[in-house]
Amino acid sequence: MSRVLVPIATGFEEIEAVCVIDVMRRAGIEVIMGSLSETLLIKGANGITVQADRSIAGITADELDMIVLPGGWGGTNALAEDKYVQSLLKEMDAKGKNIGAICAAPFALYTAGVLKEGYTCYPSVEEQIKVDGYQGNKSAVVQSGNIMTSRGPGTAICFGLAIVKKLVSDEAYEGLRSGLLAEYCTVL
Repeated sequence: MSRVLVPIATGFEEIEAVCVIDVMRRAGIEVIMGSLSETLLIKGANGITVQADRSIAGITADELDMIVLPGGWGGTNALAEDKYVQSLLKEMDAKGKNIGAICAAPFALYTAGVLKEGYTCYPSVEEQIKVDGYQGNKSAVVQSGNIMTSRGPGTAICFGLAIVKKLVSDEAYEGLRSGLLAEYCTVL
């Protein structure tokens, strides 16, 4: 069974976090909702509070198959400033492990120096990220090496399904896509 860490910080985008976690768990992926601190109740950008499973302290790249960052500027800025998250992203990338980010969260990948040329993000975030050769990308999900990115709340189901396809199987992806009535998601 694949294991994925989703670090949750105050100001995270609720749709992106909960939707992606839900889709991954439906596919049998072990998902750790991790808090940046010992406080497990975390308030999102739209006032919805979720309970993390545990603190991210002590989690290493060797224990994970993927790390997935939800967007929301408040949460993204916290992820971009958190030394442990930034270190974990660098370690995951150095080991060629999968990294995902949606909406504003590719900015946190950028600050860690792991964002590849081929990516997508929320349109206004493009101005904050300066990657040579980037021409803008309106695809729902973009895979570039070990980095998978997505645009925003409206693409969260497609992003979750892309992760399932990558970590589980084409069959799991197709089954969930059909069951979620998400035929509009055509991934990779």
